[in-house]
Amino acid sequence: MLTDEEDRSIDDDMDENGFPSLQLVSEEEEEEEEEEETSVRNGNEDPSVGVSQGSFASNFYRSGTDWSCLLESNPQKSKRLKQADLFQVWGFKKATGTSSGSMVSSSPSKEKNKMQSVSLERFNDRMNSKVPSFGKRKNWGGDNRRRICPFYKKIPGTPFTIDAFRYGLVEGCSAYFLSHFHHDHYSGLSKGWSHGPIYCTPLTARLVKMSLLVNPLFICPLELETEHVIKGIKVTMLDANHCPGAALIHFRLEDGRCYLHTGDFRACRPMQLHPLLANHQINVLYLDTTYCNPKYRFPSKEDVLEFVVMMTKKSITKQPKTLIVVGAYSIGKESVYLAISKALGVKIYANSSRRRILLSFGWPELSAKLCSRGQETPLHILPMSSLRPETLEQYLLTYMHQYTAVLAFRPTGWTYSEVTGNQLNLIRPRLSGNITIYGVPYSEHSSFLELREFVQFLRPNKIIPTVNVGNAAHRDQMQSYFQEWLKEQ
Repeated sequence: MLTDEEDRSIDDDMDENGFPSLQLVSEEEEEEEEEEETSVRNGNEDPSVGVSQGSFASNFYRSGTDWSCLLESNPQKSKRLKQADLFQVWGFKKATGTSSGSMVSSSPSKEKNKMQSVSLERFNDRMNSKVPSFGKRKNWGGDNRRRICPFYKKIPGTPFTIDAFRYGLVEGCSAYFLSHFHHDHYSGLSKGWSHGPIYCTPLTARLVKMSLLVNPLFICPLELETEHVIKGIKVTMLDANHCPGAALIHFRLEDGRCYLHTGDFRACRPMQLHPLLANHQINVLYLDTTYCNPKYRFPSKEDVLEFVVMMTKKSITKQPKTLIVVGAYSIGKESVYLAISKALGVKIYANSSRRRILLSFGWPELSAKLCSRGQETPLHILPMSSLRPETLEQYLLTYMHQYTAVLAFRPTGWTYSEVTGNQLNLIRPRLSGNITIYGVPYSEHSSFLELREFVQFLRPNKIIPTVNVGNAAHRDQMQSYFQEWLKEQ
């Protein structure tokens, strides 16, 4: 964990509306960047996003929410560079002078941890490392001002924050909620966490303790589908249909107001049957807007799984010595390789770090199918970042006496194409010699149409987007979508 002295940033962390101007790069955002680069190379660059007439931020603030604490105390304050002694930077020499505004940390080991990039491959290799890594966009070793927690990570009228660990000790917060165990949500948690209790689902709690070595005294598991009273507020965790342990978090305040924070989720019809969502008006909805763009109209998970199994069987029939590879994040995409395992009647190979995580789920069906030797099964799980022809060619060499070809699946919503749409049979794989890679639109986030249906079902009084909010044009465009959805009957 970053200590109080290390958790610093520059003045422009927030824009004038209290939104972050810079954000962590998550595993899924890295996938998005790769897919967008590919799209541009293929001449399919997205059109620019238009700006609606009314600003989302101005509409939100005009509703009466107090956001004054998010403004910079002196936005006109000039920024100056400071020359540093490299021997002080590297920790070989103590700082001279009395200034507390040092631009760098004097600890080389801490600086190294802050400079690590958010890479799934490195995450898998270093799952047991004590300090989680930060995004690749910025060196956060700035001045002595603490980074401000964005308003959309705070629940009004409560001392609660959601997925706000990288801001350290948040003023006025006495309970920190974690929606799920993906790096861009738990970043900031580590062995040294001591700012307050962490509330999450039991599965997420096991991962936090096992992988981040957080002191168990700070971890407070909350069972799904059970109402808990925390600081006088009723809190219920609901299945988010995202990755294992992910939760929607429902808050009911003493005055009857209800807030729903989706974390990351894929909206589905069963959610509309839940009494808490069907029978109580949601005053504020904190919405996962990862795919809040009309071009994302994913097929169902079931349809994608059926396609994956079909293509696997065809490949095995044509070439029995085919190694099947499924790409996955640190957690998530389990249904894809479980479907293949069931269809072929084979075990699932994953390295020791991933096996340790999967076994912690406590899912007997999955645990029984795992094996520790790659030679025992043709079905292997690799980091999503490894699904490149050159990487898979090297991987195949390890098993050259057993297999002569690789069939790989990259299951992520970023592979969705408007050209193929829901016609999965139109998907064309990437071919490179004996390597075949299918990008399949298996998403664990809501599509644009699923977001619309969910919003129209809930009809909340206010919607706060939580993803892609660093750009004013994107925020205004999303707000225009929300207004349009709520006008429809």
